[in-house]
Amino acid sequence: MRVPKITYIVKWKLNTVFTALFFVLISLQVFSQGGFKWSNDSNSYYRIVNNNIVLYSLPSNDSKVLVSKEQLTPEGSEKPLEVSYFNISDDEQKVLLFTNTKRVWRINTKGDYWVLNKATGSLQQLGKTLPESSLMFAKFSPDGKSVAYVSGNNIYVEDLSTSKIKALTTDGTTTLINGTFDWAYEEEFACRDGFRWSPDSQSIAYWQIDASDIKKFYMINNTDSIYSRPIPIEYPKVGETPSLCKVGVVSVDDAKTTWIDIPGDPRQHYIVRMEFVPSTEKLLIQQLNRKQNDSKLFMSDANTGKSNLVYEESDDAWVDIYQAGNKYTIDFTNNFIWLNEGKSILWATEKDGWRHLYKVSLQGKKEQLVTKGDYDFIDLEYVDAKDGYVYFMASPDNATQSYLYKTKLNGKGSLELMSPKSLKGTHNYNVSPTGMYAIHSFSNHYTRPASELISFKDQKPLDEERSIEANLSQLEETPKVEFIKITTADGVDMDGWMVKPTNFDPTKKYPVVFYVYTEPASTTVTDTYGIGNNRNYIGNMADDGYIYISLDNRGTPAPKGREWRKSIYRKIGQINIHDQAMAAKEVLKWDFVDPDRVAVWGWSGGGSATLNLMFQHPEIYKTGIAIAAVANQLTYDNIYQERYMGLPQENKEDFVKGSPMTYAKGLEGNLLYIHGTGDDNVHYQNAEMLINELVKYNKQFQFMAYPNRSHGIYEGEGTTKHLRTLFTNYLKAHCPPGGK
Repeated sequence: MRVPKITYIVKWKLNTVFTALFFVLISLQVFSQGGFKWSNDSNSYYRIVNNNIVLYSLPSNDSKVLVSKEQLTPEGSEKPLEVSYFNISDDEQKVLLFTNTKRVWRINTKGDYWVLNKATGSLQQLGKTLPESSLMFAKFSPDGKSVAYVSGNNIYVEDLSTSKIKALTTDGTTTLINGTFDWAYEEEFACRDGFRWSPDSQSIAYWQIDASDIKKFYMINNTDSIYSRPIPIEYPKVGETPSLCKVGVVSVDDAKTTWIDIPGDPRQHYIVRMEFVPSTEKLLIQQLNRKQNDSKLFMSDANTGKSNLVYEESDDAWVDIYQAGNKYTIDFTNNFIWLNEGKSILWATEKDGWRHLYKVSLQGKKEQLVTKGDYDFIDLEYVDAKDGYVYFMASPDNATQSYLYKTKLNGKGSLELMSPKSLKGTHNYNVSPTGMYAIHSFSNHYTRPASELISFKDQKPLDEERSIEANLSQLEETPKVEFIKITTADGVDMDGWMVKPTNFDPTKKYPVVFYVYTEPASTTVTDTYGIGNNRNYIGNMADDGYIYISLDNRGTPAPKGREWRKSIYRKIGQINIHDQAMAAKEVLKWDFVDPDRVAVWGWSGGGSATLNLMFQHPEIYKTGIAIAAVANQLTYDNIYQERYMGLPQENKEDFVKGSPMTYAKGLEGNLLYIHGTGDDNVHYQNAEMLINELVKYNKQFQFMAYPNRSHGIYEGEGTTKHLRTLFTNYLKAHCPPGGK
């Protein structure tokens, strides 16, 4: 059983020695946008090449055009469709094409859908009577006769033989959302695709989000006309009641919905997973309580709506939701991992202090630990139910790396390394549905990313001469990044990396720049190619004479056990800041570090950390660049902030203690603060709140607002170049490079 997963995108420069296979694999960088698909039997794969859909047969890797650009050209048009994503029906006779896409929050999930019938060659557009580029998450029914999709927050089904469109819901509005989600659910749970076909194609189960009681936050557009225009967004701030959420099952025949009865106040919990149990009319639904420290699984009858509790777990901090693969992709879904024809599931939990896989029965039998030992399961790759093995990513000996392992599905096996022993670093796999083949990708801090087609279970390349191992010497470079460990005065061991100046002279003192994130959403220290680069710096920091360092503190999601990750509960802005400062003090003991030239920078949560470090530890950090920072934790969304900090109604003092603006009067060094006024994630109000505090205490600083730019600050002509120039000039002016 292949686990739904998207392999990370890698881009690299190709040495001229590498031949055709590597060129083929490099072009698979479109994985995350649906440009690559395995065939159901694993004997081939499809991908988009020059607007053709090409079939590659394995193991020979011979190619042929399956769908030509001529077939993708609508009648009356001179140009073929520009396909961003495609899917293939279960019988592999129809191709679903996604084009003319538009961004919704993070990624492009709205657009136009077309269906190509391979047998007849006909190309038909779906949703012709609906607004252009308004269709979302179209998918074939299991019998291949219909396609369902969302438009205008309503669910529609279209008969492929007649093109008849039928509305299954009609009450959708801006705030009553059927079949998809509001801002908070998408941002924090990666929930986007909000409906599921029943196995018999007769009904559709869907989420309904009622955000009508969520207060609107208004962003202001001052530039597109002479009068300002407010841009409203339903955004539940921390402490505010969540959107009401429920699950319904609508009949395709009569468009009547049966609502599922899930115990509890629907405004005080979240529904984060929902699927039909294979080959049944039952649903399995995961519910989290509002504080996200209690998780329940309900088995629900799609016909009656009755629900029964089948599994529950809790945590003193929060219950982690395992999400396979890359959540920033259009086809990402929080799916269950089914075993025994739907009688049990494979479940990730930290209940014994490490993140492990358990086999959880849905019929009341005792759960079974599958992965055992003092290490963390990282990601699931493949379940071989026939031979009784589970393949997964882990790294028991080095938290900065990732390797493929396997163990017995019955929990009685030992841990067996599958990734090549000679390749030390970070591995990724995109496994075919039957586990026959996979695309194996690898890099480390001195090896350019490379990919190869392999026979998955024995990890052998399909072409030995063109394999990664055979060509490793041509991929490797002189290491520029040095991995380090810092032990603080508190006894905390922190992984880190460091890039020293190119012509390093240990008798001189150099400026040091710390790159930080520090929060539970991400790590910065991974053994991957390019890890020591600074995307905002124009030029080369090492060549210019900077020491560049990043360190992962307690609370970051490194595979180092539950205690490491969850020690930050209710202490964001405190424990992470303390660890970073204590580690910096150890760095400042090095003879070649100039204590008068110490800078720190970060984005989003890293921007918040930068502010806190500048304000709380001015004796260490002399220059800071904070981008899109949360200055006041009470302004951020309820799902993220309440998960890691609790409810402000119960422990508001923790939010205050962790907020940079609480310590603004401590600023002594040079601060550059950057924010986009159109940031729908970390609102621009954070900047103005912080500015008021800095003004109150007569703290001088430099500020840059980018009009109407979002959290990524990239929209608009010249934006990226301007930000990089600003960043580079400020750093050089206030933390001059070079040894002294």
